Amino acid sequence: MMEFNLTGFLTLLRKEVMRFWKVGVQTVFSPMVTTLLYLLIFSYVLEDRVNVYPGVSYTEFLVPGLMMMSIIQNAFANSSSSLIQSKVTGNLVFILLPPLSSLEFYLAFVLAAAIRGMLVGVSVYIVAIFFVDLSLDHLGAILLFAFLASSVMGAFGVIAGIWAEKFDQIAAFTNFFVVPLSFLSGVFYSINDLPAFWRGVSHLNPFFYMIDGFRAGFIGHSDVSLAFSFAFVLGFLMLLSAAALWMLGTGYKMRG
Repeated sequence: MMEFNLTGFLTLLRKEVMRFWKVGVQTVFSPMVTTLLYLLIFSYVLEDRVNVYPGVSYTEFLVPGLMMMSIIQNAFANSSSSLIQSKVTGNLVFILLPPLSSLEFYLAFVLAAAIRGMLVGVSVYIVAIFFVDLSLDHLGAILLFAFLASSVMGAFGVIAGIWAEKFDQIAAFTNFFVVPLSFLSGVFYSINDLPAFWRGVSHLNPFFYMIDGFRAGFIGHSDVSLAFSFAFVLGFLMLLSAAALWMLGTGYKMRG
């Protein structure tokens, strides 16, 4: 059985983290500004018009959803953009040449995506607390769902980056899958307020469980149980991980 190449894994992980950190204004702080605009606009317009849960203001309800939406979108962007950039510029070969297994390659990209996603989430939280008094009902749930969700999107980004052959295809993944599914996952509303048909459709959206579990960690209320959300997100992560590892193991669109 091949031993885990810890040195190679840590080197690739550091390379991926430094890749986004060197342009931190764009990769970490820019999403914070975008989320702040959503917060100011929606909280101002709907604060006195929407009451989702008793004793919870709309802004308290909204902020965790915006945080998770930022985590989701940026974790996906990190792994997908790194892989497609390496493929287009032709330097992917320099990542494939070192003696790294598919698992080590996969874990480095996914963990780097998780780090970026969680850093973005923290930056949004720091800004949000100046506008709303956010409670922390269950810190463990907050950290768990933030890590799981960013790992899921990091894995999805690996799959998209391997499959895509040009930047337009990554943009299609973002515009037609990631953004719509994140907007339609209960960021701005509770799915219990939807008609029965659309409520059922929302239960098929994995992003909903990421946001619902994460939000419950702040406000102590959720549309489904935390245990079910955790199981659903973990199962989805395992499914994506299996697909990504298969693609890496077979060299699918990776070795020319």
